[in-house]
Amino acid sequence: MINYPIKRKAQVKTTNYANLGMTLESDIEASNTYYLNHGIAVIHKKPTPIQVVSVSYPARNKAKITEAYYKTPSTTDFNGVFEGHYIDFDAKETNSKTSMPLKNVHPHQIDHLRAVSKQKGIAFLIVHFKVYNEYFLLPAQILFEYWDEQHTEKGRKSIPYETFKEKAFLIPFGFQPRLDYLKIIKQSFL
Repeated sequence: MINYPIKRKAQVKTTNYANLGMTLESDIEASNTYYLNHGIAVIHKKPTPIQVVSVSYPARNKAKITEAYYKTPSTTDFNGVFEGHYIDFDAKETNSKTSMPLKNVHPHQIDHLRAVSKQKGIAFLIVHFKVYNEYFLLPAQILFEYWDEQHTEKGRKSIPYETFKEKAFLIPFGFQPRLDYLKIIKQSFL
């Protein structure tokens, strides 16, 4: 018997942006668990504040939230303490080969990171360039420069990949911890 190939319609690949950043956040959370378990640091993902409006109680032990709204915009994804220093940062991913769009960062996050910096906390972004599978620690001061310049004549709406290569810190991907960003903090910020 001869099996002939069946002609199939070309499949259109769609991009789902719903979970963009979730893999990066999972890798950071795994790193944070490693840090916690080894007594290195205490850093946690901040929960998003919600206002519960309606709850269904089909049984006492099966309560289910059926309606809720975001209370206020969340600030950044992660915060904690490392060697007596407050750390606050957000995780961002981009599919771009050339830059990280500033629209990925929200004004309330900038305000929060500025407040942390003003109090001498360590503020930064961890940015994953998915096309290169590279992770960078971007100090908040560099983020602020591009954020403040975006509405000027010379301003741009993104931070170039070259800026990451020149001014940010490459975080190697490993096993334990997956993203050892605290090694960079210790070497470059403390």
